Amino acid sequence: MTTRIAVIGLGAIATEHLSAYQKNERAELVAVCDIDPERAKARAEQFDVPRATTDVAEILSDPDVDAVSVCVPNTLHAPIAEAALRAGKNVLIEKPMTVTVAEAESLVRAVEETGKALQIGYVRRFAPNALVTKRFLDAGEFGDIYAARATLLRAAGNPGGWFGDVELSGGGPLIDLGVHIIDLCWYLMGRPKAVSASGVTFAPLGARDNIQNLKRYRAASADRPNTVEDYVTAQIRFEDGQVLDVDTSYSLHARNEISVRIHGDKGGAEIEPELLMLTERHDTLLHVRPQIDSLGFDFKAGFANQIDHFLRICRGEIPADATAEQGLEMARMLSAVYASAKSGAEVKIER
Repeated sequence: MTTRIAVIGLGAIATEHLSAYQKNERAELVAVCDIDPERAKARAEQFDVPRATTDVAEILSDPDVDAVSVCVPNTLHAPIAEAALRAGKNVLIEKPMTVTVAEAESLVRAVEETGKALQIGYVRRFAPNALVTKRFLDAGEFGDIYAARATLLRAAGNPGGWFGDVELSGGGPLIDLGVHIIDLCWYLMGRPKAVSASGVTFAPLGARDNIQNLKRYRAASADRPNTVEDYVTAQIRFEDGQVLDVDTSYSLHARNEISVRIHGDKGGAEIEPELLMLTERHDTLLHVRPQIDSLGFDFKAGFANQIDHFLRICRGEIPADATAEQGLEMARMLSAVYASAKSGAEVKIER
């Protein structure tokens, strides 16, 4: 039995959802929806989808739609996802689940009241390098994880469009890029309860549209607003003493960099840029490089795995495991970092 899917919001990330659904025999793409009718029509033709519309309500009222991917700008995530849940649809929602704690709490209630599934699009959890790391973690190879460090820096990587408009994005690199690497570390740490955050934001460079001779991702919109931060550095503390340090930027005088590391009392791992496991045996330090097809983040494999996982959730084979409750915890962490940057002091995370 196939799951009948509609994709709402048809920007760049939606093409990855559409491609992965199209290639999965358990999915049937039945509709696409976007505010831009020409883009909706083009995506429908590109992925052989029978219906294109600009009306979200049309999608949600259709009994022939079983589940939706929500790929709209960040501040629209919560209202569309909640409406979809209450219309009886299972939901795969792009990260971040919401931009406020209150919205996240509302989605938790919607899941509880409807019994439908909500899965957050934390695609890096589903890349082969992360899946291998998780198996070693679950087997106790690294012991207790007490610290992690996540870095994702772009020298000139503000996409523009809604990404640079805080009214639509809710923030800049922290909420766009940082959310991925924070989640990956937090997930591998065992999802401990966050108790406080200390962060600083900077915005001296702007979108750096003056930079030439450099290809970079641009949003589909030609608009280039910039009301978000350039750079964030933060530390999140957890109830049992673990810490997570984060650095992320759209604009920075630095080399592009990604690094994700976890440290345990028996060993550790570098998940990005390439998987490397570190431990000791017989009083000797060991660096272990697994023999797998992709040591770094495999974008296509991650999306294929994530979509297949969501389809299994829709069929009732497994429960959602990147849940609304986890989205609420992320909203608490991100909101605390921004609040700390604004106040200049560490912020306690209240529940």
